[in-house]
Amino acid sequence: MKAKTVDPFIQKILQKEVTVGVIGLGYVGLPLVLRFCEEGFRILGFDVDSKKVTTLKRGKSYLKSIPAPRISQFVRSGHFDVTDDFTRLIEPDCILICVPTPLTDKMEPDLQYIEKTTEAIRSHLRKGQLIVLESTSYPGTTEEFILPRLESTGLKVGKDFFLAFSPEREDPGNKRFTTHQIPKVVAGVTESCQRVATSFYRQIIQKVVPVSSPKVAELTKLLENIYRSVNIALVNELKMLADRMGIDIWEVIEAASTKPFGFSPFYPGPGMGGHCIPIDPYYLSWKAREYDFTTRFIFLAGEINVHIPYYVVAKIQDALNGRGKSIKGAKILILGVAYKKEVDDARESPALVIMDLLQKKGATILYHDPYIPSLPRFRKYSFELNSSPLTDPLLRRIDAAVVVTDHSIDYRRIVKLAPLVIDTRNGTKNMKQWKRKIVKA
Repeated sequence: MKAKTVDPFIQKILQKEVTVGVIGLGYVGLPLVLRFCEEGFRILGFDVDSKKVTTLKRGKSYLKSIPAPRISQFVRSGHFDVTDDFTRLIEPDCILICVPTPLTDKMEPDLQYIEKTTEAIRSHLRKGQLIVLESTSYPGTTEEFILPRLESTGLKVGKDFFLAFSPEREDPGNKRFTTHQIPKVVAGVTESCQRVATSFYRQIIQKVVPVSSPKVAELTKLLENIYRSVNIALVNELKMLADRMGIDIWEVIEAASTKPFGFSPFYPGPGMGGHCIPIDPYYLSWKAREYDFTTRFIFLAGEINVHIPYYVVAKIQDALNGRGKSIKGAKILILGVAYKKEVDDARESPALVIMDLLQKKGATILYHDPYIPSLPRFRKYSFELNSSPLTDPLLRRIDAAVVVTDHSIDYRRIVKLAPLVIDTRNGTKNMKQWKRKIVKA
């Protein structure tokens, strides 16, 4: 596309004369909405969840990490509107796709949300729109899955509309790095798509990193998560070995971390959780089959990390047996059900697997999580439980407390009052006076 045709659109972006549409108002989409609002853009948010739409229209928040005043100020100013009416997709000039990309029961990519969103965009696609996929997927999704559907309208990419991929890098609960500060990888399908998308993101992000193709950007995101998955699997495997050898793996990692080069610490836990690390590596494994390639490291890491909740439950059972208590009928308090510290997100949390396994063995389960007052229904699990207050009588009457998520709570009090504590996060570090009550898992 000639520069004289692209430049007016870029000029509209620079002058903040474009309307930005964000599809999917969750942990990725909502922070983007607020960042664009902060820079003076008009935003139209889309979500299929009418409850979310109603909440946002009232200027309220459903995410602990985003206080309501941040939303209400932009609702009142008119910068932020929200709808579940996808016929309004004709209105935005720039559309960001921030929808889930889960796995099927066979651990294969489930692109139903991207497919439905793309179809909705296709039905209302007009000349002069920028479409950006932010959802994590396998290399080729943007050009092989989305592009043909959009071009089936007769409009041409790079001429009539622009298409790009820019992977999300949100880290809920991380106060050190905000959306504004995290560098943004961007790749357009064509040169003109790249120019428009890069100019667009430079309005809200400190550093934009252009790469040569959407496939490079798609694999970049997967590499980031696979890197974490493999290293977490490594320390989880070493944790199980160290346990048999009578060695404290946490002390080992702390000692190794004193090396100023060639080592980055990763920490063991009860398993992997969240919307990225347990899922995204399998997107690449699935795509690799198309090239007659088996991603052995990814599969091995996945096997280890999937096994860890079973290891934790076995440690709980052994600890109870060692005190003459059967796991059947035992009252077990799960401390933390969120997938990571100080967030209100329990998606793919290892706590859910651990709770399910314990229930199947006949245990009575309670949980405490200051960020999740009640457990919603999940794709695989439904517990119908509310968070129990950490009262002294509760801690004394349970048979065991299990530290699954290391929220900032008083572990010293818990260890003092509870008869047994199984610790998967090293929250009981340096509590040697109660070491007979503590089991590391």
